[in-house]
Amino acid sequence: VKLTMADSTEDVPSSLIPEGEAVVYEEELLANPFSVKLWLRYLQVRANAPFSQRKILYERALKALPGSYKLWNMYLTERKDRLRHKCVTDPAFDSLNNTYERALVFMHKMPRIWLEYTKFLQLQRKVTKTRHAYDRALRSLPITQHDKIWKQYIAFAKQSNVPEMAYRIFRRFMKLDPDSVEEYVNYLAKHEQWNEAATLLAQALNRESFISKQGKSKHQLWLELCDMCTKHAQNITTLKVEPIVRGALKRFTDDVGRLWTSLADYFIRLGHFEKARDIFEEGINTVITVRDFSMIFDAYTQFEETMISAKMQDDESENQQAEDDLDVEGDDLELRLARLQYLLDRRAELLCSVRLRQNPHNVHEWHRRVKIFEEQDNPEKVIKAYAEAVQTVDPIKADGKPHTLWVSFAKYYEDNDDLDSARDILERASKVEFRSVEDLATVWCEWAEMELRHDEFEKAIKVLHKATYVSDRVARASVGKENPNLSVQQRLWKSTKLWSMYADLEESLGTLESTKAVYERMIDLKVVTPQILINYAHMLEEAKYFEESFKVYEKGVNAFEWPLSKELWVAYLSKFVKRYEGKKMERARDLFEQALSKIPERERRAIFLMYAKFEEDFGLVKNTMSVYERACKEIAPEERYDLYIQYINKASEYFGITKTRPIYEDAMQHVPDSRIKDVAVKYSELEQTLGEIDRARAIYQYGSQHCDPGKDEQLWKLWHAFEVRHGNEDTFRDMLRIKRSVQLQFSQAHVNATDAAMALIEQGPAAKRQRVSNDMEALERQMMQETMQSMADAPSESTGGDIVAMSSDGPVNNNDEIALDDDEEDDEEATKMALENADDGKGLKSLAIAEKAIPSAVYGGFVKEGEAPQGALARFRNQSK
Repeated sequence: VKLTMADSTEDVPSSLIPEGEAVVYEEELLANPFSVKLWLRYLQVRANAPFSQRKILYERALKALPGSYKLWNMYLTERKDRLRHKCVTDPAFDSLNNTYERALVFMHKMPRIWLEYTKFLQLQRKVTKTRHAYDRALRSLPITQHDKIWKQYIAFAKQSNVPEMAYRIFRRFMKLDPDSVEEYVNYLAKHEQWNEAATLLAQALNRESFISKQGKSKHQLWLELCDMCTKHAQNITTLKVEPIVRGALKRFTDDVGRLWTSLADYFIRLGHFEKARDIFEEGINTVITVRDFSMIFDAYTQFEETMISAKMQDDESENQQAEDDLDVEGDDLELRLARLQYLLDRRAELLCSVRLRQNPHNVHEWHRRVKIFEEQDNPEKVIKAYAEAVQTVDPIKADGKPHTLWVSFAKYYEDNDDLDSARDILERASKVEFRSVEDLATVWCEWAEMELRHDEFEKAIKVLHKATYVSDRVARASVGKENPNLSVQQRLWKSTKLWSMYADLEESLGTLESTKAVYERMIDLKVVTPQILINYAHMLEEAKYFEESFKVYEKGVNAFEWPLSKELWVAYLSKFVKRYEGKKMERARDLFEQALSKIPERERRAIFLMYAKFEEDFGLVKNTMSVYERACKEIAPEERYDLYIQYINKASEYFGITKTRPIYEDAMQHVPDSRIKDVAVKYSELEQTLGEIDRARAIYQYGSQHCDPGKDEQLWKLWHAFEVRHGNEDTFRDMLRIKRSVQLQFSQAHVNATDAAMALIEQGPAAKRQRVSNDMEALERQMMQETMQSMADAPSESTGGDIVAMSSDGPVNNNDEIALDDDEEDDEEATKMALENADDGKGLKSLAIAEKAIPSAVYGGFVKEGEAPQGALARFRNQSK
């Protein structure tokens, strides 16, 4: 081997002769030249060698292994990296191109080598050679790998400045992937190839399976196609633009205004101005939203203004050419101005038409449309609008009151002195199936009022008679029943509005008998209201038919329940009393009793007051008092207090104040608990006026049981002042003891109510039937009742001094009362204030207060040893010091 190596290296430069470790690899390669790993390790070892040596090494490896992708890739990458900072005109680039070509002889199935090669060619700006390389790659690679090549191929086509080449490349690509048409369309639009772009986009939209790769919806693509066709009308030759836009109009209703303006703009760009006007008019008359209408109308007015401006500029030009597209024979500037003004004048009418297309049953919009024509003083359009409105509006679907259209239509003829046409309109309206009876009744009433305005009184009565006519058989079958299946014409006779007008008309123009017949017919058909009956009775009263008017009231109160009969009863009773005064007492009393029996408790007060006033004016005072007494017990509890006060005033007026005591006592038993204290205060003031101090004190005691000291202090202040003026130390202490007892009672009641509420929540509905009794409250009430009874039996005169409530057997004692020493219950501060404010003004020194030793058990541990307990007087004096 050594001899062979020596012989083979005689003519080789010394730099290429392997040394050291390389010799080992050379020997191994001689033994195994087809090992890729061995060549790769050898190249790794010679990584720091000069590139000329590594190049020879690469060439030797590739000569031995020409099908190795790793070796070719490493070789080409390393050579390309060495050219990174060189100019593309360097011969090394051509050398590397040749190397790529050599590699592709063996690596033509490797897309990465093709991609690297084409990218290297693009870097050198060799367009034709790059295109040929891409084509060869597509021919060499299988179809499954073409997408890798096409992605880079399309990018190359876009970057090149050869549009025709790019078009051809894109067309080939479209055969492989038709869904990528948007990319091609965008490229064509960039280079203003509008015809081909629009054609391709239209073909894509015609395919149901087409899905945008850019995430655009069919709606967006349609709008793009329409904009492309209309804005570049001169360039579109292969497509029919108008059918395309009209197809979009049917498909996409949200952009109707935009599409109509685009279509008009298309004809404007073609110079077909009359066709553009037709498109604008068609769009304005077909859109159904105000937004679309505003868009089209603004574009239309702008178009007309532009045409006028262009015409004015042409007129100013000195060298005007007759064949100019904007000029016609003669001077048409005035015509164009008239067109613009006519368009502006029609805006309100056109806008109203848009709203009616949205909802043709909008009554208010029809009235607005008629008003527009009336302002234009165009009777033909007014009549046409009314006729169209009454034919279009469905009364069941109407938004508003459809009968007003018929009435206004007839009124328009009436205002123009055409009564026959007005009657014809109203007669046709009376046969329309309106939504409610009231609408049809309004039509008949308007008809009658029209006849009255023209002094056709007989015709007005005939109209109402015709409207209210109903056979007896139908009336008997329908009275008191509602059958919604019947038409409004069959239910018209139940209209109270119609009957009321008929009655008023007969009362004003007819005779008394004819008017009575109408009212009686209303009563028989049960279409009356309380107010109609009151009007009927009032008419009879004015005609001096008093008994008949009272019979009408009787029918009314028997026909209507409370509260509808309230007005009838008040009017009946007041009219009867006014008519007969005291002549028919028993009949009047019987009427009052009937009224009270049919009126609920909470509404009886007004009738009771009328009853009492009647007895006071025409009957006996005793009966008056009986009425008041009965009223105080039968009206609502919250109204009893005021009535009791009125009752007391009447009793005091007729019998004197001494006769009011039973009334006060009765009031304290029947008024609500919250008003007992008010009654007690007035009752006590009465007794003080009479000098009955004991009775006044007992009344305060009773009233205090219903007065919480913490919330209402009025009674307690008055009692306090009363004891200061008329009492002594014992009565004052009794008042304080009662005050503490009542305060404890209300506090305990509050606690019990809280506990009961919690128990109800915890125990459920069954616990609501339980009641918490208050033994202390019951005991106090029993004591007060005994006190009131003893007060009633006690003598009416009093000499003052110490007050003791007496019963028939002696002093009233509470056996259940807790025995406490008087001094224990003493309220020191309150007693001190009372004694200092005594009437004699001398303070503590003028009072002979007896001292009494207090048991030591009362003080507990508060008294120190060796210190004598103090009495009440000593304690008062110490506090005053």
